[in-house]
Amino acid sequence: MKIALISEHASPLAVAGGVDSGGQNIYVANVARQLVEMGHQVDVFTRRDRALLPLISHMDGARVIHVPAGPPKQLPKEQLLPFMDEFAAFLIQFFRRESEPYQVMHANFFMSGLAAMKVKSALGVPLVTTFHALGRVRRIHQGANDGFPDERFAIEDELVARSDIVVAECPQDESDLVEHYRADPSRIQIVPCGFDADEFQPMERAAAREALGWHQDEFTVLQLGRLVRRKGIDNVVRSVSILKQAFRASARLYVVGGNSDLPNEIATPEIARLRGVANECGVAEQTTFVGRRGRAQLRYFYCAADVFVSTPWYEPFGITPIEAMACGTPVIGADVGGIRYSVADGVTGFLVPPRDPSALAARLDQLRRNPALGRRMGEAGLARAQAQFTWRGVGESLAQIYARAACLVPANTGADPLEMPMRAAAGTSFR
Repeated sequence: MKIALISEHASPLAVAGGVDSGGQNIYVANVARQLVEMGHQVDVFTRRDRALLPLISHMDGARVIHVPAGPPKQLPKEQLLPFMDEFAAFLIQFFRRESEPYQVMHANFFMSGLAAMKVKSALGVPLVTTFHALGRVRRIHQGANDGFPDERFAIEDELVARSDIVVAECPQDESDLVEHYRADPSRIQIVPCGFDADEFQPMERAAAREALGWHQDEFTVLQLGRLVRRKGIDNVVRSVSILKQAFRASARLYVVGGNSDLPNEIATPEIARLRGVANECGVAEQTTFVGRRGRAQLRYFYCAADVFVSTPWYEPFGITPIEAMACGTPVIGADVGGIRYSVADGVTGFLVPPRDPSALAARLDQLRRNPALGRRMGEAGLARAQAQFTWRGVGESLAQIYARAACLVPANTGADPLEMPMRAAAGTSFR
């Protein structure tokens, strides 16, 4: 098939770890690679965010098209909605110039979906959508700190109604689509995120710590990912303080991520806030901010840690817990969204309530006191990741969904995207 992956703010070429560079970037990059390996022709459309970028770059057999929409500079994704008409107009023009038509579009995030609906209206290309985050769910958790306009809700409503198939990343994502957007369950398919076994696999903890220059005998907690408030990293910092005060135990916390390779409070203001929390809690000397790291280096961090922790307020899926499991490291995660789906509580790690540092500290102490339990959980996590969460499996499931979607849409009707009828997809969910 000839497939268009649309990801307006999350380029597959970006370095993950920044404010707007994380799971979606990794998702799109790995889906594209898997589809190419399966023999499909893949183009990824993402917004041009630097003036010197070429129109077309190449990535492991896929083309990455840098769409001119808005100023060619990095902007917060919350500011990109006004440029989606321009984004859509470029897509329509580009699609029309291609010698062979696209058989399906896969929109990632609601703004990509907005542009894709216009393409579907003009050209009749089938549309599959993965939201990666839902506006109404985000608003529940972030309230006034949500920078997206209310207009997002109506766009998502229409996108749920007009997409030929909606991909949910976990059962909670499916439930949210039905509850908050009146989605038709028969048109939802569940496909999780994954990991690449070439990138993430176990190695001896001592060797990983030696490579990173870590002390061999410290109980070490790892937090890795985007440094934004909703990720709940302050919860992890506070848990290390409670571990110290209530359990009389010491732990070293490493925080990996940010907008620069060195921890910079100007480039990443969240670091300044978290340092303030660490100072307030008396664990500044036990908390190390590492900065952003490339994908090739992340395995060392996962393997070097005694435990990986991720306690966001909400999480549509969460790729980092899967990566940690793939490295044989136990995971303590918030009992929300996709983490609830990927982490088997009491088997591959523990689930704890978000924003509850005392509960997190108690589980940290349990693993600190029982290294054998941590090893067993790490081994179980590795087996679970390999069985259920590989990018290869994700690619195969999506390819089947694309083929089904391609059979659902008739020739171009020229209808407005908001006037197009809903079409139900047959078949069972990829669970």
